[in-house]
Amino acid sequence: MGDTINGNAAVYFVDRHAQGSLASKAAFVEADAAKRTLSYGELGEQSARMADLYEKHGIARESRVALLVLDQIEFPIIFWGSLKAGVIPVAINTLLVSEIYRTILSDSRAQALFISPPLLPAVSDILPDLPDLKRVFIINSDDGDYGDGGGVEITGEHLDFHAELAACSPRPTLQVGADESAFWLYSSGSTGQPKGVRHVHGSLKFTADTYGAQVLQINKDDLVYSAAKFFFAYGLGNALTFPMSVGAATLLLSGRPTPDSVFDVLNTHKPNIFCGVPTLYAALIAHLDGGNAELKTSLTKCISAGEALPEEVGKNWQKHSGCEILDGVGSTEMLHIFLSNSPGDVVYGTSGRAVPGYQVRLVNEAGETPAIGEIGELLVKGDSAASDYWNQRGKSRETFEGQWTRTGDKYEERQDGRMIYCGRTDDMFKVSGIWVSPFEVEQALSAHTSVLEAAVVPARDEQDLEKPKAFVVLNQGVERQGLEDQLQQHVKDQIGKWKYPRWIEIVEDLPKTATGKIQRFKLRDD
Repeated sequence: MGDTINGNAAVYFVDRHAQGSLASKAAFVEADAAKRTLSYGELGEQSARMADLYEKHGIARESRVALLVLDQIEFPIIFWGSLKAGVIPVAINTLLVSEIYRTILSDSRAQALFISPPLLPAVSDILPDLPDLKRVFIINSDDGDYGDGGGVEITGEHLDFHAELAACSPRPTLQVGADESAFWLYSSGSTGQPKGVRHVHGSLKFTADTYGAQVLQINKDDLVYSAAKFFFAYGLGNALTFPMSVGAATLLLSGRPTPDSVFDVLNTHKPNIFCGVPTLYAALIAHLDGGNAELKTSLTKCISAGEALPEEVGKNWQKHSGCEILDGVGSTEMLHIFLSNSPGDVVYGTSGRAVPGYQVRLVNEAGETPAIGEIGELLVKGDSAASDYWNQRGKSRETFEGQWTRTGDKYEERQDGRMIYCGRTDDMFKVSGIWVSPFEVEQALSAHTSVLEAAVVPARDEQDLEKPKAFVVLNQGVERQGLEDQLQQHVKDQIGKWKYPRWIEIVEDLPKTATGKIQRFKLRDD
């Protein structure tokens, strides 16, 4: 890289548009009651003030700052403004509990916290216990409309973000190298405590040049709505990186993406790109099937990640919407999707092939390449890989092996090169000496007309041998009598007699992370 090239990601994603022909175009549009918009020019000017704000409050380059911010226009201002200043933003899940926030804020040693008013009660009791935290900035809306949760009175302990930013002057974007640390994300913690995942400036453009340009094929005329939030690596790419790489616009919804709220956004604002997760697609389909909603917009691209998409969910959504779902696989460690189906080349029930720019391979327990049709752990190679896990050297060494990253996902490769998801490494178990994929059994159960969603875990029978046990959420109005036998026979017919769940428990819902991944470990007996 030459000395004159600034590797700061904000130059490419923000300044390039803010100083060009798209300056007056909306970059973000809030779909909430406030209906605020933020143009590329406004984003460029306001994010340029963040360096001055940080200097005034004694927050130096490479310090961490925490963003506990809903999906609203202040998020991109703070995120990109931090990158411009060389300060490290740490995007935090907005749906956690107080003790997890304590863990993340202590672990990251964040010196400032930017927080949306509705989220303040979740952290107010722990803030005095964080010695590294210098400042708390409350994001009361700049136009007096605070949305859900209302505004809060600014006390002597806290600062008004908009008032502080308005008193600052714009500064040039800091010169950095593309390999310098840019931002952190905390892993979802589906099987344990969250880990701080550190990403560099160059990773953002790499995901835009690969998945964004070559799979999603986004352009400046697109309008994107991502139900996955900014704090989620998948949502960050969908709502921030990809649209801004081409000068497109993004719809933001600060509240929860329920079927009602999602249909309201889709039908009112009419985005043409929709980014969801399998659980949400299943709920939307159930709403449509139940006559509780209509889809009144024309979608040109739908994508899914976060967990593998059941085949029936993909087919049913395409039947309702006329739009195929590009199911893909990504991770916080790789920043976005690296394995995906492609437009016009979708095979439901598979995760597709490697995204151009990435390489994937499978390894078995002996470290060898398994034969076609055999199960192995998926490894991926690509320039969006994280640097490491903050303060977790052992786990970093287990995950990041030179240029390859272990995903913790079990897959099998088909003859045509497509990959079939079999489950997380920790979720797999053997029946009669043969690996069983929980996802395969779940997909078979979900194909039954009575089932909304399912989770499968190992349980021990009277001989202390592991067998599949299913937890099933039913569609509305389903008659339960005799259903267990029907579902067991259905699985036998679909995927084989030995894989059927020996026990089936009907439940109201399944435990999930905030990003929609089923937490199977919470369903195990041991």
